[in-house]
Amino acid sequence: MLNKVKSIPALFLWIPGVLTLCALSFALGRHLYPGPTTIYTNVPADLSTTTPNSPVEPTQVYAHNLLLRKGDHFRVYVRWIRGRMLRTSAARNPSFDDPNSSVLEIDKGLINVKLADIADFLNSDASNKAPLKNIKIFNENGQIRLQGTVHKLVSLPVRLDGTLTPLPDGRLKYHLVKLNVLKMPMKGLFGLFHIDLADLASKSQTPGVQIVDNDVFFDTQRLLPPPHIHGQITSVSASESDLTVVYGSAGQDEQNLARWHNFLRLSGGDLDFGKLTMHQVDLTMIDASKDPWFDLDLVNYQAQLVYGTTRMTEKAGLEIYMPNLDKLPPGKSPQGVTLEWLKNRNAAPPLSVLSPGVN
Repeated sequence: MLNKVKSIPALFLWIPGVLTLCALSFALGRHLYPGPTTIYTNVPADLSTTTPNSPVEPTQVYAHNLLLRKGDHFRVYVRWIRGRMLRTSAARNPSFDDPNSSVLEIDKGLINVKLADIADFLNSDASNKAPLKNIKIFNENGQIRLQGTVHKLVSLPVRLDGTLTPLPDGRLKYHLVKLNVLKMPMKGLFGLFHIDLADLASKSQTPGVQIVDNDVFFDTQRLLPPPHIHGQITSVSASESDLTVVYGSAGQDEQNLARWHNFLRLSGGDLDFGKLTMHQVDLTMIDASKDPWFDLDLVNYQAQLVYGTTRMTEKAGLEIYMPNLDKLPPGKSPQGVTLEWLKNRNAAPPLSVLSPGVN
């Protein structure tokens, strides 16, 4: 067990990235996007209310069996969620094309992430200045174990064991139980390699991270890139290969949840996507395949829309049947109706009109 330290060794330069990804705050992003502008953090607790600076009702969000991609190395598995899309500025609508334009407030739901995906994400993002390399993440008897190498004169193997628990204010607490270098306690290594806490500690502060003794507190809404996620986390648990985050009073009946169609449904409020603005939003994106998960890339969603089929409902809503990302055909997008085609009434409709590419 570690003695209390005033400032935890800054191997925690990289721990915030690991643990907040574990929090699954739809982290749906890497630092491919600029830092967020000011966002409204006093989100309402009741679905019927809106933010003080937002006269338009928030858009309700419902999703089942949704695989959300964030970049090439990270995926979030949304078994189901209920929540709201809250605008970050009274002057602009939430937009699929601007990840900073909204905050997803989750009321209840169940989300999974694979430990291997977290490690892959962190290793792909490592720069020459990153203190930890070759990261691996395990569930060790209910504790989160992180292994890697840190360079100090020579490359040293490092292992950390700790527990991850949710707090009532929506933050996560990582309690460090053990830190080993070369399978030795830290103090035993200081004299050998002339390492002190100043060598391991960061002089810069990371927004959304607070270190107190052997505990690290994470505000994932401030720490993670957009789209930002907020919600009351009820529990965080680890299996052999996954982390499961439960929001609110979510159930975990896997058999019944798997029977639902794969979809993302948005209702109420205003929403921008592409060249369109939808008022009193009524939009449902449905997986056209029968795969276990709806593989949806919100960063490049338009490519999936091109190969999908759109239907207008009786109430002027939109239902879009979309192929999974890995089902998109290679090459250029299909050619739609052109002016040349319109000039010739005897020409057959383009293939993309007859068959939009959804199997």
